[in-house]
Amino acid sequence: MRTNLFYYLVLLILTLVDAWLLAHPNLIGQLGIFWYDHDYLETLPKAMATVAATVLVALVISLVIRKAMSGPLAVMLAVGLFVLCLFLVFQTYTRFSGGAYQFTGSGFKTGAILLPVILSIVFGKTAYDVITVKPKKGR
Repeated sequence: MRTNLFYYLVLLILTLVDAWLLAHPNLIGQLGIFWYDHDYLETLPKAMATVAATVLVALVISLVIRKAMSGPLAVMLAVGLFVLCLFLVFQTYTRFSGGAYQFTGSGFKTGAILLPVILSIVFGKTAYDVITVKPKKGR
C-alpha cells in the first residue's frame, strides 16, 4: 500500500506541475493559445482540469487492464499503450523543438512534453504490473 500511495502522490505532484507549466506560456505562447482556440489552457483551473482529466482517464484504463483483463491480452494492451506514449513523448519533443512551437517558452514546452511522460509512467507501471503478476491457481 505504501508504494501505491507514493505512486499516486508523485502522479498528483506531476499533474499539478504540468498544469501550472501549461497555464503559463510566454507572450507568443499566449497568442498561439488564443489564435488556435486552445481555451482549455488559458487559465490554471482550466489547465488543471484538462491535465487531471487526461491522467484520470489513463488511470481508469490502467485499472481496467489490471482488474478486468488477464493473460496475453492485458500484456499486449498495456505494453502497446506504453509504447504509444513513448512515441508521443518523442513526437511532442520534436514538435516543440522546431518551428513556431519553439518560441512558446521553455516552461510551456516542458509542460507539453511532461503530459505524455506522465501517461508513459502510468502505462509503464501497468505493463510492469501485468507482466509480473502471478497467475492465480484454479480450484
